[in-house]
Amino acid sequence: MTAADIFLWRDKKVTAGVLGFATVIWALFELLEYHLLTLVCHILIVAVAVLFLWSNASAFINTAPPQIPEVVLPKDIVLGVASALRIEINRALEILRDIASGKDLKKFLVVIVGLWVVSVLGNIWNFLTLFYIVFVLLHTVPLLYEKYEDKVDAFAEKAEAEIKKHYAVFDANVLSKIPRGPLKGKKQ
Repeated sequence: MTAADIFLWRDKKVTAGVLGFATVIWALFELLEYHLLTLVCHILIVAVAVLFLWSNASAFINTAPPQIPEVVLPKDIVLGVASALRIEINRALEILRDIASGKDLKKFLVVIVGLWVVSVLGNIWNFLTLFYIVFVLLHTVPLLYEKYEDKVDAFAEKAEAEIKKHYAVFDANVLSKIPRGPLKGKKQ
């Protein structure tokens, strides 16, 4: 089953399940009046703080500092996108190792404050609702377009002609009257 099959409702049970699961998650966040970005930031703040404290405490209690793993792909999956994604994930983990090592308190505090600011912004704007709206649109618009393709195309052609007509009027009445200075040193 591909993503296109889900978006075009080829298997109605799977698509309804995916859409229902997303709706339940969205409803739970709305019911709890909690925001996804805030939750992610709070989880990251706790994780970074625990790693930082563990790294600093390991010297006092004679234990090994936390080991943050590196992402390794099998030789047969070395594709361009997967390889680039692996490199970026390993770079992020290296930065996490650097912050969690406990050597740079200033960098640790900057990360915590930065995550807190993003958390506050996540409380102001509900990104989960935006993601949910996009998710629902991705599951309805392709189906509706496939079902009413001829009508949508005809309407789009009429709308395009109307927009071009209005742009021509706007260009003649406004844009063409904006003075333009001479071009300086035009390179050939």
